[in-house]
Amino acid sequence: MTVVMAEAPEHANAESKEAVFAGLDARFGERFSRSEALRTQHANTLTWLKTQPPDAVLFVLTEQEVSETVALCAAARVPVIPFGAGTSLEGHLNAPFGGLSLDLSRMKRVIAVHEGDLDCVVEPGVTRKQLNGHLRDLGLFFPVDPGADATFGGMAATRASGTNAVRYGTMRDAVLGLRAVLADGSVIRTGGRARKSAAGYDLTHLLVGSEGTLGIITELTLKLYGIPETILVGVCPFASVEGACNATIAALQIGLPLARIELADAVQMRACNAYSHLSLPEQPTLFVEFHGTPASAREQIEAFAAIARAEGGEALQWAERQDDRNKLWQARHDAYWAARALKPGAEMLSTDVCVPISELAACVEATRKDIERLGLLAPIVGHVGDGNFHVLPLIDPEDAGEGACVQAFLDRLVERALACGGTCTGEHGVGQGKIGYLAAEHGSALAAMIAIKKALDPLNILNPGKIFAVP
Repeated sequence: MTVVMAEAPEHANAESKEAVFAGLDARFGERFSRSEALRTQHANTLTWLKTQPPDAVLFVLTEQEVSETVALCAAARVPVIPFGAGTSLEGHLNAPFGGLSLDLSRMKRVIAVHEGDLDCVVEPGVTRKQLNGHLRDLGLFFPVDPGADATFGGMAATRASGTNAVRYGTMRDAVLGLRAVLADGSVIRTGGRARKSAAGYDLTHLLVGSEGTLGIITELTLKLYGIPETILVGVCPFASVEGACNATIAALQIGLPLARIELADAVQMRACNAYSHLSLPEQPTLFVEFHGTPASAREQIEAFAAIARAEGGEALQWAERQDDRNKLWQARHDAYWAARALKPGAEMLSTDVCVPISELAACVEATRKDIERLGLLAPIVGHVGDGNFHVLPLIDPEDAGEGACVQAFLDRLVERALACGGTCTGEHGVGQGKIGYLAAEHGSALAAMIAIKKALDPLNILNPGKIFAVP
């Protein structure tokens, strides 16, 4: 599989584009830029996909500015690529047809917090850490944690997930409603603060996960949760990856209320020890977290320890102090950078698949054997509580043969996931990197997706060249 690129849509000619940019420059001054360094930063893919910078970058402050800008670009057919924190992994931020990168990171207001209803309203540039800092003294928190301190606009656009998804769900579950600017510059509100609704099409969850191709999110209403009375974190090494996966499956099947359960294989543990200055066993390891009362959390961790022992797990080390918990989870969150440090100068591809939980052990084990057979350096990590795991191949950029080998490996990884009822991506999204797998996963439903795109964005100006090629 190679990256599938859409044929160039009929976008603005050079003269029309220059006229739009001149107008934006006059209107926004220093918030509009054509600096090469800034343009390159706004197409940073964090992966082996080639960087394709936009022609210009604009920092917006209000929904009205987004609306005016999109309307201006629509009139001249200038592509618009939304930008949040720049942490996506599948080329979502690339500008294959040029255009304008619309940076929403300065829209950072927490508009309202409704403590009694456990919800809040935020602008798209608010980050996960910023919101949780704002909420801490209220005894509330927002649980979706993709690792990076991403913005909520980007997290919703890519339907982000993360370490807490096994208990609290993904961004699909966390977003009650939103406001968005459509491709003609008009503004819509979807959903609301009610916990459920049967009124009309569910446009909220059409836009959540649309990767900026159907609208630009300018406000979100999010579910919140009370901070648990007790949080316990455990670390358990296993003799094999298969044993760790089987322990995960067993814990879920008996209904153990895990808040997080994360896998790191032996290679990843070696990387984490070196990068995060830890001394954990360098063998397949599960990181687990339990929330509850002091008594219930300890009962849960003791029950998990028994399950782990039956599957080849060793003694469970656990931490209750916040500093100790944070140190362990920070090591897991730094897995991407730790893996990169294993092979300085290498390019790294971070890819993910998700499978039904009963298929997890077999799929991960087959993937591990494929890595060993090929002689690749490719750590495995995963949010295994929901069947989602990541593989991080490190590739010598000067070795074309190794690149081809990794591409074939990725094709087999996706084929393996689809064959057992899974998906080509559990949380990274499609972007450019996984366009080639969508037809195999969705079949004729892909045509329906393209029809929706054409209906809402007939000129194909919103993040073109992502998710699928628009004919």
